[in-house]
Amino acid sequence: MSAILALEDGTIYRGSSFGAEGEAYGEVVFNTSMSGYQEILTDPSYKGQIVTMTYPLIGNYGVNAEDVESCKPFAEGFVVKEYSKIASNWRKQNTLSGYLKENGVLGIEGIDTRALTLHIRQKGAMKSVLSTLDLDEKSLVEKARQSRGLIGVDLVKDVACAKAYEWEKQGKYRVVVLDCGIKFNTLRVLAENNCRVIVVPASISAREIMKLKPDGLLLSNGPGDPAAVSYVVETVKELIGKLPIFGICLGHQMLGQALGGKTFKLKFGHHGANHPVKDLKTGKIAITVQNHGFCVDIESLKSKEIEITHINLNDNTLEGMRHKKFPVFSVQFHPEASPGPHDAEYLFDNFIHLIKRHCHA
Repeated sequence: MSAILALEDGTIYRGSSFGAEGEAYGEVVFNTSMSGYQEILTDPSYKGQIVTMTYPLIGNYGVNAEDVESCKPFAEGFVVKEYSKIASNWRKQNTLSGYLKENGVLGIEGIDTRALTLHIRQKGAMKSVLSTLDLDEKSLVEKARQSRGLIGVDLVKDVACAKAYEWEKQGKYRVVVLDCGIKFNTLRVLAENNCRVIVVPASISAREIMKLKPDGLLLSNGPGDPAAVSYVVETVKELIGKLPIFGICLGHQMLGQALGGKTFKLKFGHHGANHPVKDLKTGKIAITVQNHGFCVDIESLKSKEIEITHINLNDNTLEGMRHKKFPVFSVQFHPEASPGPHDAEYLFDNFIHLIKRHCHA
């Protein structure tokens, strides 16, 4: 079946469908990971986006029930150069095509993903539509232009849990996770670090969080524009100084706003498993997993109480910070990996260390 990917600037890519039938809208971005497509599809941070894989062959090891990062795929669409019709792996339970069809996600193959990636790098991420129904190019371009995009849109409400639940009931330290689109592996790593993990909705109040008597708070990753979730920022403001806080990705951006900073949209974002980040304290370089289209402006963090801890070596954007007075820190990348390198997993140890110090203070 034919499929078309149309961008708001009028660029058209024709290919073949290998997922569900229909029409999907989203900001088109590229991901530079060579594997981990199942984790990428199920990362809630991709809500509102159509993902292009730069690696040319995708789907060769199938999918399984263990490697998901959430309850379902959240990417609006999936773009690949070549979909592997043969999936060979001892853990395989389904093909990628079958998985996409079962979950209503559109996939397109047979387009020049290298050309698309270069176009996004030059022109920036932009609104797009992927369709197997409407194959009229002018019609699709107009639909892309009229779609809502990401700026100013609260997508957290579409991915966060509706009510609190316990991920891990045993553990020495009680950690509350503010769910803005949490990935399962973050919860797994917390549990492995002797934490009792309680996940709460993004809409919860600071008072309700404190009623749970947490030893620490983790602000999760999530999709969309951080400036559109002001209610979470206000909650974070109330909690700074009351308990150890660790922010990841969108959690980092919300913490940045709570500390007086501002966020801005990157030209084409950071999406992949090979982004070099420098730890300014140790001088070490970590290869990190990233998935974000917005960033905290370093220049907006003028308080002497805030220390910049990590910098992206590709474009010198902010990748980490900490508060000098309170037990609060955050990073823009994903230390839980999945998929990707585990270079930054030490940050969970840092979080546990803060909790221990706070508990004994």
